Amino acid sequence: MHIVAQVLTVIVALEHLYILWFEMFAWDTVGKKTFDTLPAELFKSTKVLAANQGLYNGFLAAGLIWSFFISDLVWVENIRIFFLVCVIAAGLYGAKTISKKIVVVQAVPAILALIFVLLS
Repeated sequence: MHIVAQVLTVIVALEHLYILWFEMFAWDTVGKKTFDTLPAELFKSTKVLAANQGLYNGFLAAGLIWSFFISDLVWVENIRIFFLVCVIAAGLYGAKTISKKIVVVQAVPAILALIFVLLS
């Protein structure tokens, strides 16, 4: 269970590093493909907003990565739970406000990771 929790946590962290990258540095290209329901002309004017969102996704990834460098196992669990719940909240909000697929892409992996963290 512990190894599955770690692997899922790494997957969620890597996903958020990817989101950081495309929202901060590839909004005009990858962002358009990812959010294909938004009008193409919207991407230029929202580039700074997307970069801000990307930065927040980077903080989520940083928190999850940080949990691998903590020696106290209780704090490892606490930090992972906190950041996974933040990812879940962001995924649910994104699904409600932007696209339903965000629940599958962002919230479900974090929910699975959280379940395994709690079980390990």
